[in-house]
Amino acid sequence: MNEEIQAYNDKQDAIYKAICNRLADEINRGLPEAESKIWHAHPVWFLDGNPITGYDKLKTGVRLLFWSGQSFDEPGLQKEGSFKAAEIHYNSVDEINSEELQRWLAKAHNIQWDYKNIVKRKGVLERLK
Repeated sequence: MNEEIQAYNDKQDAIYKAICNRLADEINRGLPEAESKIWHAHPVWFLDGNPITGYDKLKTGVRLLFWSGQSFDEPGLQKEGSFKAAEIHYNSVDEINSEELQRWLAKAHNIQWDYKNIVKRKGVLERLK
């Protein structure tokens, strides 16, 4: 696992550390070619410089975010923000459904909006895949 991401996970309380470690393992398994790093203070995975998924610890638990998640047509993900992102919150490692998460990661690989160039396009998103 990326050392910066492991350091982020290690800073969390035990229950949230377990959730973060599990999410990182699942994401690394589902997106082995992705680059992972701390971006805007949170773990994020990128494909060709485009943010795909990441998580952060909030008051409501650990939020897993998919930048293009609204296009996945998955009832387990909730709309987040005014672009194409969708999220789910976890408060226990037992809430993480590996099969479901791997399906979302496959969709994240195949369904992408171009967040990498959103500033150049003045806030307009274009579909990549």
